[in-house]
Amino acid sequence: MNRKLRLGMIGGGQGAFIGAVHRIAAQIDGHYELVCGAFSSDAERSRLSGMELGLAENRVYRSYQELFEKEQQLPENQRVEVISIVTPNHLHFEPAKLALRGGFHVILDKPMTFSLDEARQLKEIEEQSGKKLCLTHTYTGYPMVKEAKQLIAEGKLGNIRKVYVEYPQGWLNKLEEASGNKQASWRTNPAESGIAGAMGDIGTHAFNLAEYITGLQVTKLNADINTVVEGRLLDDDGSVLLKFDNGASGVLFATQIAAGEENNVRIRIYGEKGGLEWQQNDANTLTVKWPDRPSEILRTGSGYLSSFAKHNTRTPAGHPEGYLEAFANLYRNFALTIKALLNNEKPTDESLDFPGITEGVRGMAFIENVIASGQSDKKWIDFTV
Repeated sequence: MNRKLRLGMIGGGQGAFIGAVHRIAAQIDGHYELVCGAFSSDAERSRLSGMELGLAENRVYRSYQELFEKEQQLPENQRVEVISIVTPNHLHFEPAKLALRGGFHVILDKPMTFSLDEARQLKEIEEQSGKKLCLTHTYTGYPMVKEAKQLIAEGKLGNIRKVYVEYPQGWLNKLEEASGNKQASWRTNPAESGIAGAMGDIGTHAFNLAEYITGLQVTKLNADINTVVEGRLLDDDGSVLLKFDNGASGVLFATQIAAGEENNVRIRIYGEKGGLEWQQNDANTLTVKWPDRPSEILRTGSGYLSSFAKHNTRTPAGHPEGYLEAFANLYRNFALTIKALLNNEKPTDESLDFPGITEGVRGMAFIENVIASGQSDKKWIDFTV
């Protein structure tokens, strides 16, 4: 099957940041065609957003409920196939549930749901539906992150002993939510974001990156959670000590009040044979460190890399690939998986390499465990899912 998958979008209308990112990611490799959407809870804004995107007026809907109702009435060869949900956290579960039960595949922004209970329910719904869900943990899409994962999976670093992962931002260094900043307003509002601020927004990325690259799972944690900016309702800073299922220990910090910082996600992992380091500010580089010989600098686009890194690389060596390409890798791998299934073929391991429902549940468990630990007098708590 070589045709494009028919894509619909919920959220992401005028004034929304992440909707445009999703649409660019979907278009880069030509696997999707945007055919419909409910782009805002405001019906007129949804209509205007759809017109700007050049959609047929009868495929721009006033609500996500209307989208599912009308799309299911269309002939199968016209009906939307994949639903991309790019709303605030409190509007993830219900449309995702309706999409899966309605027979549509889902691409969903992280964190997956508003609560861990919703995440558990969505996992059951996905398993019953026979459809697939992709969770957009963008940083797993970088070629050199995938190379790091393969090096560890192949045992090149030996048994993993120590993990350091960090995500510093500075954009909420002041009370931006009081100045009308739309992104700040919902991300710091418990009614829309959930029980966590920084830990839900970016801490989940750091947590996911640590588990994705190492192939390990967190079993215990000890969190120090802070709300630094006066008047803010949710956490904007935190540090977490981690214990993994192989006995390794780790340190995670995520903050949105680090003045002057942008989005320099960074991870360092050390095993019994060597270590590695990757950071988004130099995303084309993976540094591998050895105790008995010089460090190696691995670069995106080079012929010596694994099939997973090559599969997710578009340009020759020396040409930077960044955030949009990493985001697009998730969309492409998801599309390749769906197309293989539609053709009654087995998807390749490379195309199956995208975050899904399991990562979504663990991400929500991270949020709830971290906040519970931060509020508890206990030093360590078990990581419960």
